[in-house]
Amino acid sequence: MTKTLLSLLAGCAGLALAALAPPAQAQGSGSATIDAIKARGALVCGTSADLPGFAVLNERGEYRGLYTDFCRGVAAALLGDANKVRFVATTYANRLTALQTGEIDILSSNTTWTQPREASLGLLFTGVLFYDGQGFMVAKKLGVTSIRELDGASVCVQPGTTTEKNLADFFRASNMKLNPVVIESVEEIRNAMTGGRCDAFTVGTSTLAAFRAGLGSRADDFIVLPELISKEPLGPVVRKGDDKFFDLVRWTQNAMHLGEEFGITRENIGQHMNDPRPDVQRLLGVSGDFGTPMGAPVGWAANILRQVGNYAEIWDRNVAPMGLPRGRNTLYTEGGLQYAPPVR
Repeated sequence: MTKTLLSLLAGCAGLALAALAPPAQAQGSGSATIDAIKARGALVCGTSADLPGFAVLNERGEYRGLYTDFCRGVAAALLGDANKVRFVATTYANRLTALQTGEIDILSSNTTWTQPREASLGLLFTGVLFYDGQGFMVAKKLGVTSIRELDGASVCVQPGTTTEKNLADFFRASNMKLNPVVIESVEEIRNAMTGGRCDAFTVGTSTLAAFRAGLGSRADDFIVLPELISKEPLGPVVRKGDDKFFDLVRWTQNAMHLGEEFGITRENIGQHMNDPRPDVQRLLGVSGDFGTPMGAPVGWAANILRQVGNYAEIWDRNVAPMGLPRGRNTLYTEGGLQYAPPVR
């Protein structure tokens, strides 16, 4: 009886210790998102479809732009192939929900990094891919040269955005009367502006530049006013709770900035594989293994730079043709805000 009792007590103690012990690590990378991406063989990227220079679906059915090339960079880093991306067109109204519910792995669009989106929605911004600010576009014929002259104006604004709140806050703080015209579709806003339904359109300057370029022969009928009413740090977004995937997305952007800083391009990366600089060797995977801790291969950064390019290359390919200057989006070495930590 004594032996039996001791056995039972030992068994109970074992169960208690098992209950207190941390759960066993699941098989795989340690990242549910990375495992899902590898299993399906593609990254699912939520983005815009009508934002020239940043994210647009062209006539050949291809997504092109700064934001979509960033997703290709993530795919190159993780899967070794920048083409292994499935793009999902999202709207301002459904983009965050699509990420929360797992419909997409990453959101790379005109999404402003704000405190409530991280604190309340279970989301994390991985960095600032584009430093923007909210501006206004008006018809030249109105003779308006400052946003202070828009008292009582009808202003087109998209719903479910920080711009809608910024607009209301600015007019209220300035003691100006606002007549908002809330329209989600860019095409409808285009018709509202060219048809005179709206006196002004407000959104980030990146979107305004793309919008104006999309007006074609009517572009010269409109001007973008010089003032900004907000800070709009735009960046990729992922779900909270998956640190490895967060690291991978964050360091994809860092690798693009470091590539530009070190002068590594798609064309010359082969030469840099023999670059004697230790920082370059670590970045390109020539020495050390900095990919495995993120669930990526050793040559993760080399794959990004070889297949997609550095930040300057994706900017010049997509944004520069619209005439939008890099400004605050230049590297810190040139007086800008883009600054990448080292790989070491």
